[in-house]
Amino acid sequence: MKIFFETEHLLVRKLEPEDAVRLYENHAEEKVKKWFPNESYADLDEAKGAIEFFADCVEKDQLPFVLAIELKETGELIGDTGVSEVEGEPGAVEIGYQICDKYSGRGLATEALKAMTEFSFAKFGATVSYGRVVHGNTASARVLEKAGYLFVNEEFGAEDDPYGNGMLVYKNEPGGRGQ
Repeated sequence: MKIFFETEHLLVRKLEPEDAVRLYENHAEEKVKKWFPNESYADLDEAKGAIEFFADCVEKDQLPFVLAIELKETGELIGDTGVSEVEGEPGAVEIGYQICDKYSGRGLATEALKAMTEFSFAKFGATVSYGRVVHGNTASARVLEKAGYLFVNEEFGAEDDPYGNGMLVYKNEPGGRGQ
């Protein structure tokens, strides 16, 4: 098992084939389907394919760079986090994160997001990290804010906006707030 970094409560590591069932279950939760229906896997085979793709990207040190979030105390896969490139903006990454319902509201998403932000600045030399949330997803917006991200604008017409209501865009920079 390749661990990239750890926090007080979490190990953040490469996704492994044996994570497929739990990854599928985590992404099948109602909150994921509600806020990002395109992040839910159609079936277990699709989750397995995603793990293969993400593991290959990790092995090649290329984006998207998606990692498993494991609870240190139990070894349970409780979520995932990753960064991807921002088209047309060299040095910029977009960060994503997901923590299963069972562990929501405990500050673990903020803990993971802070650490992944620092990791992406160090590993990829990112000069800015963006986080985007669907209008109405106040829990994810609070996580970004607690992790030091600042609201910068609203974006409309994004192809990954599931409802067409716009996205809230947040930003963090090395040495900026939250770092």
